[in-house]
Amino acid sequence: MDLPHHGYRATAKPRARAAPPTGDSVLFEDTSSAAPGLNSQGYYTPGYNMGAPSNDMQGGANVNNMFTDPMANAAMMYGSSLANQGKDIVHKEIGRFMSVNKLKYFFAVDTKYVLKKLMILMFPYTHQDWEVRYHRDTPLTPRQDVNAPDLYIPCKFSPEVLGLCASTALVWVIIEVLVMLLSLYLLTVHSDLSTFDLVAYSGYKYVGMIFTVLCGLLFGSDGYYVALAWSSCALMFFIVRSLKMKILPSISSDSMGMGSSAKPQLRLYITVATAVFQPIIIYWLTSHLVR
Repeated sequence: MDLPHHGYRATAKPRARAAPPTGDSVLFEDTSSAAPGLNSQGYYTPGYNMGAPSNDMQGGANVNNMFTDPMANAAMMYGSSLANQGKDIVHKEIGRFMSVNKLKYFFAVDTKYVLKKLMILMFPYTHQDWEVRYHRDTPLTPRQDVNAPDLYIPCKFSPEVLGLCASTALVWVIIEVLVMLLSLYLLTVHSDLSTFDLVAYSGYKYVGMIFTVLCGLLFGSDGYYVALAWSSCALMFFIVRSLKMKILPSISSDSMGMGSSAKPQLRLYITVATAVFQPIIIYWLTSHLVR
């Protein structure tokens, strides 16, 4: 029996599926091949290729290859050894002129040493033994040997105590030490004198300067000149006897050779000139204070 049509179809026909679009008619790029493969549970499949390594990973691999290269390792080790050698040379050169351990040696004093040293500086004629003592080729510290030079007394008896021009006195000390070093170098004198030794011996004039100025302030010009004469003679005697144990012993060894008769005389002149120079500086720096 035919049913009347009221605008509806009697039977529904199945809807035909469209064919997949061809390469020419693709509207959007298919990115399914670049996406990671997922299994039924939503995880990445084990065999999926995560793609090529990034640039950072490639750079790390290159660095690892560089470290594993024996030539690169050898170059790095050679450069490191050169840097260490340069550092050692710099430290060695600095240590020759300014060593903390050497500087501590000149301040290793005690009260007993200071008192004995001041007595020797003011009354050197009563002192008999002027030889510097050694222990295994190393000189004893000032507290163990009164003949050892020190920097404690020159620093404590600096001319700044009495208002003298400290800068002028320091300049004269530097000039004196430089002249001594240059003279010893030109004469090729091999002695145990170091730069600190020369500074110490040159700085002992401060004791005579303080004594001279005090006598001048207390007793006038007459007391000044008497104290100047006494301190100058005492200081010259002290310098000659001290440097004699450092410079003049090499005369005997050099006199063994031929044509070396002039050098011992020059060394003796250096020692005497250093001693005579001390009272001149004392008078130059203190004479205007008692006028």
